[in-house]
Amino acid sequence: MWLLDVNMPKKIAGVLGEFGIQAQAADALGWKGLTNGALVEVAVQAGFSCVLTRDRLFGESAARALKRFPQFSVVLVTIPQLRGPEFVGQFRAAWNRSPIQPV
Repeated sequence: MWLLDVNMPKKIAGVLGEFGIQAQAADALGWKGLTNGALVEVAVQAGFSCVLTRDRLFGESAARALKRFPQFSVVLVTIPQLRGPEFVGQFRAAWNRSPIQPV
């Protein structure tokens, strides 16, 4: 299961569902106020395997937690900030060109 950071549109969960990937948004789970490190911890405990984020410094700020959970992946989404439907369209197009493969 994949987690969407608070800076990702919630509708991306539906797009991922189209590709057979179960995803949930952090803020829908009540995790909006967590630091990146705390988010990694609760995500791992809840069974998530990766987080999709637009935060370029996520890995740096969550480094301590990520060292404790090496099986957890951080996927940096580099699509420019756009309104919801446009972002979703760009995400879908990017996925069709090159699907995300967390390692």
